[in-house]
Amino acid sequence: MASVVLIGEPMGLFRAQEYGAVKDVSRFTRSVAGAELNVGIGLSRLDHKVKYVTKLGVDPIGEHILDYLNNEGMDTSSVLFSDNHETGLMLKNKVSDGDPVTAYYRRYSAFTTLSVEEIKNLDVESIELLHITGIPPAVSFSVREAIFYLMKKAKEAGTFITFDPNIRPSIWESEKTMISVLNELASYADVVLPGVAEGKILMGSDDVEEIAHFYLDQGAQVVITKSGAHGAFVTEKGKETVNVKGFKVDKVVDTVGAGDGFAVGVIHGYLNGRSWTEAAVYANAIGSLQVQHSGDNEGLPTRSRLESYIANYS
Repeated sequence: MASVVLIGEPMGLFRAQEYGAVKDVSRFTRSVAGAELNVGIGLSRLDHKVKYVTKLGVDPIGEHILDYLNNEGMDTSSVLFSDNHETGLMLKNKVSDGDPVTAYYRRYSAFTTLSVEEIKNLDVESIELLHITGIPPAVSFSVREAIFYLMKKAKEAGTFITFDPNIRPSIWESEKTMISVLNELASYADVVLPGVAEGKILMGSDDVEEIAHFYLDQGAQVVITKSGAHGAFVTEKGKETVNVKGFKVDKVVDTVGAGDGFAVGVIHGYLNGRSWTEAAVYANAIGSLQVQHSGDNEGLPTRSRLESYIANYS
């Protein structure tokens, strides 16, 4: 039985092996990517039982992703397939530091056809945690309906819910819709994981206290706000905000996946019965490990690697 259920769109990732614009590059390395996929990989490497829910095309990229999920030890029994739509993919250029430029090919992917009917029998009552991000509800109306259905079902069952807004304005039909949908989804969550910049967009302020209390007032029990080099700010209902310092990194190789690594740390802490400030230490540590590696999930650690990293740092 899985401890955690994730739902999202994994994509084939083709990462440039030469510097320059993607259009000028001739050599790529194949991998897989996707926010929820990254979280699933991270949790699985930390020895948690993860069920990954998605919909793939019957094509080589979809087959590769399925093999990858299985090799990482995830439960793929709820992976669906479409005969009429292909698996999404993305191309990413190579950079020496900072954020790479990414081109997506996902608009009519297999995952965009996922519907409520296809996930109605998914068990979210007997699991420990449901993790949702703000990316799936952006890709299509049918997926949006499915996400709302799952969150409502989990909430009614008393299942613990974590929510990472993970905003991607370019894939929403409008900023107004994005803000409305993401804030409504957040109202079902026990823990909300916004970034400071996301708070500015979603509720109009980049003040950590204002961001936290906005989501606490909507029903969250805990808000853990990501603030880059400043670490994280943990605000529990009825308690004062605590700043959990980040881990200094000498060289940032690739920032992609850092937020997903952060979510992994928070969930890992919760599943191990840690306090929220201790969970934020895990989150900061994993995020800092991930940015030191190229690729979307290559830096996500095993349990022993995480513990030794934290011990040696402190």
